[in-house]
Amino acid sequence: MDSLITRRHLLTTAVTTAGIAALARVLPARAQPATAIRLTAERRTIEVNRKAVSVFALRQPGGTQGVILDPGQRFTLDLTNLSGQPTIIHWHGQLPPWKEDGFPWRQTPPFAPGAARYYDFQPITGTYWMHSHRGLQEQSLMTAPLIIRNASEIREDRQEIVMMLHDFSFRTPNELLAGLTGATPDAADRMATQMENISSPSDPSIAANSPGSTQGNMTMPMGGMDMSHMNMPGMRRGSSMRMSLNDVDYDAYLANDRTLADPEVVRVAAGGRLRLRIINGASSSQFWIDLGKLTGQVVAADGHPVNPVAGRRFPLAMAQRLDILVDVPSEGTFAILAQVEGKRARTGIIIATTDAHISRINNAVAAAPAVDNSLEARLAAVNPLAPRKPDLVYRITLSGNMRPYAWALNGQYWPNITPLMLRKGQRVEIELVNHSTMAHPMHLHGHAFQVVALNGTSIVGAVRDTVLVPPMTSVRLAFDADNPGRWAFHCHNLYHMVTGMMTEFRYDGIAL
Repeated sequence: MDSLITRRHLLTTAVTTAGIAALARVLPARAQPATAIRLTAERRTIEVNRKAVSVFALRQPGGTQGVILDPGQRFTLDLTNLSGQPTIIHWHGQLPPWKEDGFPWRQTPPFAPGAARYYDFQPITGTYWMHSHRGLQEQSLMTAPLIIRNASEIREDRQEIVMMLHDFSFRTPNELLAGLTGATPDAADRMATQMENISSPSDPSIAANSPGSTQGNMTMPMGGMDMSHMNMPGMRRGSSMRMSLNDVDYDAYLANDRTLADPEVVRVAAGGRLRLRIINGASSSQFWIDLGKLTGQVVAADGHPVNPVAGRRFPLAMAQRLDILVDVPSEGTFAILAQVEGKRARTGIIIATTDAHISRINNAVAAAPAVDNSLEARLAAVNPLAPRKPDLVYRITLSGNMRPYAWALNGQYWPNITPLMLRKGQRVEIELVNHSTMAHPMHLHGHAFQVVALNGTSIVGAVRDTVLVPPMTSVRLAFDADNPGRWAFHCHNLYHMVTGMMTEFRYDGIAL
């Protein structure tokens, strides 16, 4: 394993040196605060299944992937694009002003190779991540951790371990999308880089009172059917409806850029106390997190604290994060694994005490079940929303098919959508109803929402930014409209998003 680690180091160092040289050539001197973090979008080389492959990077001059901020530290960041392509980076789960969110609206387009952008906002604490929101760059690992620590975590005095998960293919992302849609790779690239919707409602009340929404106490049922007390076939256990899993057949699954054949080994003290920060940065794969011999306590979901939930195995949908506290009981090695739903394939890292021998991991396991909301039903927010009746309810149907490969929200396909209008100060609820045979991890930009119902049963659930809606189920969310702007709402399966499953929440008065 040592020779491989050395080879990885040499590959990474070579790319870093080239990036710094390019930076000196293309960038003029710019006056930014000395405290600003320097981050570069560039290319790097990693090794997957003994093959050297070129992927993207989001890293600091010393080679650190992503950003870790100390308690109270402001998000002051200078991002330079040396990737060779236009790009734009989204700070997933953070709540910045909308023009710093990193979404390619016309007002905030991707920036060209050699260009730079400056960001300055007050972050919220927890485990987050960053990723490209341009085309399919996320699939090529234009992603990195974004950790904002708080004072209570410092007082815990736990060793922090980040495990970031990815799915990987030796085919290009355009080839993967072309294989799903039947298009050519060039046509797939054009599909993936569609920008914002061109049309906008001349009268915001038209969108606010469109089918699928409720305004005040007036119900506007979707498709002529009142779904407020929904009881749909296939919604309960025992349904005969067949679920579809895993759009893409990947070549490898990575944890911190490495496969389980060559896992990262993290040394810890016997009896050590750990905080695992697990990030599902995969583009189209969901995992079961398996702590093996260890028992952990989930204490945060998507960066927001929850009442502790103990266990050894937890579902993790695309784009979601879990903070898990683990105490190492004794000398030895402990695998922290992530198994792909519907498959035997696994990835992960190894936690080992100082002198413990590292042995090979047994891969003789059964295929994992589909990722579900079994954990979601057990989570309860430490800081829930204040009780309040909603001012506005949108009911949104999730639909689509594998053939033809297209996915929609309320029958509309991005970018040909009608924006969903908000006013500052409203309590908003979203009823998500999945009429498809695939699960959809739905992500809202610029807001943290609370999960308030699963399949019509009220809960005081987690506050988070991404929630899974399994096939033929419903999930209800609530949030306060307190961050005016234009905000994307989309499925975080990358290939569902780029083939239509995205819409916009827009505040009244935002100039286009």
